[in-house]
Amino acid sequence: MKLINWIFVAFGVAGLIGVRVFEDRLFYDPFLDFFHAENKSILPKFEWIPLIFGHLFRFILNLFFSLVVVHFLFKNKKWTVQAAALIVIVFALTFPVYLYCVTTNFNIGLLFSFFIRRFVIQPLALLLIVPLFYYRKSLFEKKGR
Repeated sequence: MKLINWIFVAFGVAGLIGVRVFEDRLFYDPFLDFFHAENKSILPKFEWIPLIFGHLFRFILNLFFSLVVVHFLFKNKKWTVQAAALIVIVFALTFPVYLYCVTTNFNIGLLFSFFIRRFVIQPLALLLIVPLFYYRKSLFEKKGR
């Protein structure tokens, strides 16, 4: 792979790391401290609209940087579009579940809510997509020989 591709992959990974490192300054998310606290019996006060838009903004940033990684790893526009679709589907499935967890004060379970939240705020789908696409690429290369 060309050096320029690796530079863009590194940019995408650095962007994802930056989203994580600066999460407390970039996004409105009162549950950051809640899930890190020892005592989880007191839910923080929050506002719905900033919470929803904060998560949407974070999702958009994670999506952008994830797609940069996928595109420059595989250099295949169709696969980049497929990765975008998969990431959007994962978010579309988990975000309403997370909002339901918040609405019910996490009565469905803190551990379940914690992991659903992870799929909402972290680019976990990327960790599944990259190995999947590498496997797919190896199948295409074997067929081509």
